[in-house]
Amino acid sequence: MTSVNAAFGEVAAERRIASAPLSHVSVELGHLYMEDVEAGPERLREQFRRVAPWARTVRSMWQERVPGGRARVSTCFLVDDYFSRSSSPAELVPMILGTAAEEGLSVDYLARESACAQADDVEPARLVEDRLVADPPPETTGSRPPVQETGWLCNGARSPGNGTVQAMGRAQRWAPPSQNAKRGHSIFVDVELWDEDGPGRTWSCPFLAAVWQLLRLGMLRSDGRLPLLPVPAPDTWPKGWDALPAVVQVNAQAPPFSAYTTLSVLSPRFLPVELAVRTILGQVAVDAEVLRQVAERSESEGVRLEDELVDRVSYVFC
Repeated sequence: MTSVNAAFGEVAAERRIASAPLSHVSVELGHLYMEDVEAGPERLREQFRRVAPWARTVRSMWQERVPGGRARVSTCFLVDDYFSRSSSPAELVPMILGTAAEEGLSVDYLARESACAQADDVEPARLVEDRLVADPPPETTGSRPPVQETGWLCNGARSPGNGTVQAMGRAQRWAPPSQNAKRGHSIFVDVELWDEDGPGRTWSCPFLAAVWQLLRLGMLRSDGRLPLLPVPAPDTWPKGWDALPAVVQVNAQAPPFSAYTTLSVLSPRFLPVELAVRTILGQVAVDAEVLRQVAERSESEGVRLEDELVDRVSYVFC
């Protein structure tokens, strides 16, 4: 009779989850549509003039918050090449970097919004889709189709639809939508995450912006690996957007791209988008091991983080 030696172990213990290098805060200096960038240096200059005082303020705040005042503050700029591609990096990137420098700002990292959908063999948007967890309203049966089928996500109960009524049946009365975690009155949000009207799926602006926030927070992994790693800036900027790396490290001495917290300085026109972003982030289940890594590192530095991921994301609208 042959003896068999078997070893048993937890699958979770065998997983290897990469740890992301982290700054204390990632400051987004701009998230502009392609037409804004193409409007020329003056439009960019106006943006950077509004941003500069806030960038200085957040740096000062973190220097006071971090023991020893050695705050790691990285900056980034997101270019929308997903919904429009009517120019080239060779034309626009030098203008962005040069105009920022004129206003006393340094762009550490430049990213492409299309990379939030797909970059090489990684699809960050799909990674987030796979981690969406519905927030069902109280006292419901879960009969509403899941978000993965509909492409719509909300923060409560929608108004009942006026569907067909059975013979001799009673028509369903109208009822208002209701927010799950309301404070007195509801602020109901219903977000379209994607559509499939064209040849393939088109991700919505709020969903890609939510992916962008999760990348900046260092919360995404693909088979345990970091999905997008910053690449040093090329000697010459390419003519095509697909030839530009997903995230370019412009400043070789910059602190890490991802951070414990994020701050985005945006135009007020982005308010509806960012409300949708926060709704999405509230329903993303981040890998528990990633959360543990970040919690242990922040505690070792004497930095207390908010328990809820969405509360680590802040904004200035100006």
